[in-house]
Parts: sequence; C-alpha cells; structure tokens
Amino acid sequence: MSKIESLLFVTGDEGLSSKQIESLTDATSIDVKEALTKLQEDYVKSEYRGIELKELAGTYQLISKKQNSSTIQRLIENPTSQPLSQASLEVLAIVAYKQPITRIEIEDLRGVKSERPLYTLSLKGLIQEVGRAEGTGRAILYGTTKEFLNVFGLNDINELPPLPESQVTEEDNQTDLFMTKFQEAFGEQKE
Repeated sequence: MSKIESLLFVTGDEGLSSKQIESLTDATSIDVKEALTKLQEDYVKSEYRGIELKELAGTYQLISKKQNSSTIQRLIENPTSQPLSQASLEVLAIVAYKQPITRIEIEDLRGVKSERPLYTLSLKGLIQEVGRAEGTGRAILYGTTKEFLNVFGLNDINELPPLPESQVTEEDNQTDLFMTKFQEAFGEQKE
C-alpha cells in the first residue's frame, strides 16, 4: 500500500492504471486490487485525511476531499501568496530569455519535465500563451506577461541583464547560467 500511495502521489493528475501499478510494484493483480480497496477505505474512514483515492477514466488518482474545497479554492484564488519553487524559477528564467519558446524546448534545456512549473507560472500570471509554433502539433509558445515585468520591476523585457555570449553556447550550462544571472539581477521573488 505504501508503494502504491507513493506512486499515485508522484503521478498526480495522470494517475496509474491497475496494470501499471502491478508492473511497477511487481505485485499480482489480486494484491494490487486488495491494496487499492484498503487504501480507498482508509481514506474514506479517516476524518483527518485530506485526500481520497478515486478511479477516474480507468486510472487511480489521489484527489482532495470535497469537504476541503473551500480551503483549496482560497489557494487557487490567491496563487501569488506562495513563493516560486526552484523548478519554476528555472522555467521562468528560460522563458524570459528565450521567449517565445515551447514546452519541449524548455524541457530540452532543463533535461526534465516542465509541465507543472509552466502551470504554476501561468496560474501566477507570470507567463502566458503567446502563439503557436509552426509545424506538426502546433505547440504552444510561451512568453512573459506584464505581471512578470511588474513583479521584477522592469519597464520592458529588454531590461533583463544580458547573458555572457561565451557561456550561452555551452548547452549543459544554459539552465544554470539562466538561473545565476536571473537570481543575481532580481534576487528572490518579492511576495
């Protein structure tokens, strides 16, 4: 049950099917079904737990309990009250310096998935969709917003400090370079 709970927590909204859980835990289908049923019961019975386990569209997901919706709504309505994570700062720096840029291009620079940081930055109003890339799939292009300029005290995106040309050519150092220059110029985000 512990392994299943951890896997479901990490996968978030994507969830996992029972077959995927079986494969990842090396458990039998009977063991997985019993563990999922027990987890569901434990979440429902406990008034101290804020989540529950649901099967949605063939996948199991951890979701928040309905009775906590008003508390969650306050967070959603006021997303700027929480500081940005390191991942979000990295993505924001990349978008600021490379805009317009697609999620795939950001992930190529960072070497990791960037969906969650992009979502967070969009929620906070720091980045937005600025168009679609040409070609197959017409990927979303991201750019910074007026709110980004306001938060960082800029009149124009051109006021960002320039990146040293010699270091920009080394792809491995790009993300670190972005973060270093970004943090030097603006320090920690002001709340």
